Amino acid sequence: MVDISAKEVITREAWAEGEIKLKASTIARLRSGKLEKGDAVAAAEIAALMVAKNTPGILPFCHSIPITTVRTEHSLSKDRLKVESYVKGTAKTGVEMEALTAAATYLLTIWDMTKQYEKDDRGQYPDTAITYLRVKKKIKRK
Repeated sequence: MVDISAKEVITREAWAEGEIKLKASTIARLRSGKLEKGDAVAAAEIAALMVAKNTPGILPFCHSIPITTVRTEHSLSKDRLKVESYVKGTAKTGVEMEALTAAATYLLTIWDMTKQYEKDDRGQYPDTAITYLRVKKKIKRK
């Protein structure tokens, strides 16, 4: 790990965003709550929160830092679900990896809970894709 002991403890915030492409019929199921596995959005929100707090256990060089806030917001279009995650903490290093991990896990949870509707007759996912994941913004506050 990189030595951050000389850095100052400050408030840090990061926003990450990502998107999953799904069939329009799957988006309709998400909107109506008609998924056999249950409420995918609620499950994705919980998964994102859990993983943000545990990011150092997943990424080997990520510092363990105190997280003070994790939030997610999503939007649906005709064939996509977009998520934005927000993470805040007071530490010597940033929270962008926690925000990225939260957004990625949110999207993977959506994929897992909708995959039965996305498969073709050969069991493949020709239309399903996580199309991007990025840090949208990060801020340091003294």
